[in-house]
Amino acid sequence: MPPAVSRAIFLMGPTASGKSGLALELADRFPLEIVNVDSASVYRGMDIGTAKPDAATRARHPHHLMDCIEPTQAYSAARFREEALAAMGAIGARARVPLLVGGTMLYFKALRDGLDDLPPADPKVRAEIEREARALGWPALHEALAAVDPVTAARLERADAQRIQRALEVFRISGRPLSEYHGTGSRQPLGASVLALGLLPSDRGRLHERIAQRFDAMLAAGLEQELLELRARHALTPDLPSMRAVGYRQMWEFLEGQGDRASLRERGIVATRQLAKRQMTWLRHWPGLDVFDCLDSGTPRAVAAAVAAFLERTEP
Repeated sequence: MPPAVSRAIFLMGPTASGKSGLALELADRFPLEIVNVDSASVYRGMDIGTAKPDAATRARHPHHLMDCIEPTQAYSAARFREEALAAMGAIGARARVPLLVGGTMLYFKALRDGLDDLPPADPKVRAEIEREARALGWPALHEALAAVDPVTAARLERADAQRIQRALEVFRISGRPLSEYHGTGSRQPLGASVLALGLLPSDRGRLHERIAQRFDAMLAAGLEQELLELRARHALTPDLPSMRAVGYRQMWEFLEGQGDRASLRERGIVATRQLAKRQMTWLRHWPGLDVFDCLDSGTPRAVAAAVAAFLERTEP
């Protein structure tokens, strides 16, 4: 068992809200260590499309749970929770405080609330579902899910490949719909003092401008070449969770001849906006969230004050 976690800071927000830069400012000022909470940054070699900090920055402030696995592998909320708790316990043992930073809200929720007891992944069943998806498309599998688990299907988008796959997998392994598992099992909430910080925009249009600038910067930095090199090194397919990440999915389609560079840019920006919208929906329902305007120049100072007060209040 990892050491118990007594306190932690969550820094959450939509993509392009400035989480990473603010996290570095906080780590420069306070005894914090950064833990990555981004489901795409766990993959080695996926650097440009995930906007990972450069080597010099990571040498100054190591980022836990970044570059954990190859892009051919899968990563789950359950694995994240296990590894995050271990990292957080080790950070606490060094008399420091974990600063969890990212936009994968499902991971934050899994860490906060614990997880239901679900059947473990079955590679054979998963491969069978992927073959069906290649032949029929994910919308068709969404319909198949609706026939056996309408509750889960109703909350999933028709193209949400990863979650459709997992819901079908659970049903085919156990014979029970995923929705029946919710609220069952031995959930173990985090049980630590948590300061939950949310970066949200006062003007969504300005966030959209940032998103466009961010995607343009990724294209200019060599996202296309990065994916070409990943495809040369690994046996990748478009159905892998890594290749379904925003930016990589659109670049993959472009490399396969779907559209020109202008449509690649448009699709990448639209997909990123949709991701940001989902992230903000999660945050609006997050209990006890301290909200700060990510567009306000005074936000770093205000967040630092909140962190200082939290650390003083929870000092062992």
